[in-house]
Amino acid sequence: MLRVGGGISYSQTSDEFSTAGNLGSNKTFSAPSYGVTPPFYLRNGMPYQVTFPNFYAGQQPLPGTVSAPTNYLDRHAGWPARVIQWSVGVQREITHNLVAEAAYVGNRGVWWPAYTLSWISSDSISPATLQAFGLSLNNPADLQLLSSPVNSALAAQRGFGSPYPGFPTGLTVSQALRPMPEYTMVVNHWNPLGNTWYDSLQAKLTKRFSHGLDATVSYTFSKNLTLGAEDNNAYFDSYPQDVYNRTIDKSLSSYSQPQVLIVNGNYTTPKVSLGSGFASKVASQIARDWTIGAVLKYASGLPIHVPTSTTNLQTYIFQTAFVNRVPGVAPFTVDLNCHCFDPSKTFVLNPAAWVNPPPGQFGTAAVYYDDYRYQRRPVENLSLGRNFRVRERANLQIRVEFTNIFNRTEVNNPTSTNAFATQTKNGTGITTAGFGYVSTATTFGLPRQGTLVARFLF
Repeated sequence: MLRVGGGISYSQTSDEFSTAGNLGSNKTFSAPSYGVTPPFYLRNGMPYQVTFPNFYAGQQPLPGTVSAPTNYLDRHAGWPARVIQWSVGVQREITHNLVAEAAYVGNRGVWWPAYTLSWISSDSISPATLQAFGLSLNNPADLQLLSSPVNSALAAQRGFGSPYPGFPTGLTVSQALRPMPEYTMVVNHWNPLGNTWYDSLQAKLTKRFSHGLDATVSYTFSKNLTLGAEDNNAYFDSYPQDVYNRTIDKSLSSYSQPQVLIVNGNYTTPKVSLGSGFASKVASQIARDWTIGAVLKYASGLPIHVPTSTTNLQTYIFQTAFVNRVPGVAPFTVDLNCHCFDPSKTFVLNPAAWVNPPPGQFGTAAVYYDDYRYQRRPVENLSLGRNFRVRERANLQIRVEFTNIFNRTEVNNPTSTNAFATQTKNGTGITTAGFGYVSTATTFGLPRQGTLVARFLF
């Protein structure tokens, strides 16, 4: 049988529950300069109007300060994301009780909310602004200027000053050059800039119930790409490198698992004649009609986000840079799935695989790599149960369920954000901190567990 299908679907309007935290009496203020200088003193009274509702747009920032993050509702807010889906599949009955099928499944999504792809959200300095002021990120003198206070001699010498009256001159020239220098960040809600790409081969083998057994085996081989679609309101989790050239950050999805194998099935024990005696009949009655079920899932590990650079690009233009990957150098010191190392004594990530980009420059690494993944996390559950009929209107149900039936040990995910974090050990050789450090204070998964349930129905 050949099946071909396609369709277009739209998501619901985005939820942005965090906006509730911006209602009511919350008011946050930033200091007028970097350091311990407070934005105001309570002994002088409240510097803003304590009334509700207060629609005065100029109530923040306070004179002589810049404001903490404010909220901006995107002009395209409310656009539902659109997904175009298609599939081509074949199905074949191999025997009366065995069916095989395979299909290509793909989709393309657009207009997903993507907070970090917006230049408004980053409130960062664009290349056009740098060019207009004759500044270059390749010039060390210009980098020094951008990180200097507005009231510094260097800023005055280069002709830079306050962008508006009342701007706190203790802040940097970079802050003064931001599109909205009165804010430290802008929360841009519901900006539909995200895209997704998904292609997969999906195969399945189905064994219909016969001889007490039914089972399904499915395998998926896929490629899942995204551009900002997973970062809605996740301000610091999946940020791009350059919002003015955001297409360079099309990458693997953080949920990418290119290979997934799932096996589930049930087997019911048959009636077996163990002899004609009373004891044999009792034993036969006890052994029959037990149902054994299993759900087994084996999949690739989730990808690890590449480390961020430590060259402080954020200081100059309020954007983040990733490190560069060193060609030919393995990102791991051990195979996370080999069960052949002591996680309490091993730094599992290799800092030599990464190098900082030059100061003031973006990195060249992708957000995620296919060969840079966390440990695989198998799901292996087993159940055993039976109904014992006591009389016509009464029966006893017994069932036991096991999770992690093979009692696999899973280590915690390693520390991976800073490739240059110093790796340290204590006097007994136990790792304590640093890039690739695995905490053994707690376990990632649960040990084998079983639950026994007995139920009498009458």
